[in-house]
Amino acid sequence: MSSTECGGGGGGAKTSWPEVVGLSVEDAKKVILKDKPDADIVVLPVGSVVTADYRPNRVRIFVDIVAQTPHIG
Repeated sequence: MSSTECGGGGGGAKTSWPEVVGLSVEDAKKVILKDKPDADIVVLPVGSVVTADYRPNRVRIFVDIVAQTPHIG
């Protein structure tokens, strides 16, 4: 399915955002919310087990990088 195909609702609404790959989570959220203001964005680690139910307003962002050095304290 291309990023402009619709998941059955008609109107050509976007269903994916390949342009946000490589952006920070906050920047990715801004782009997605610009296209889909009612999106329920869920941020998860890559490889997370997720439910198979389809929710037309849910957008999952999978992340896998450590942005800062972990430290005790």
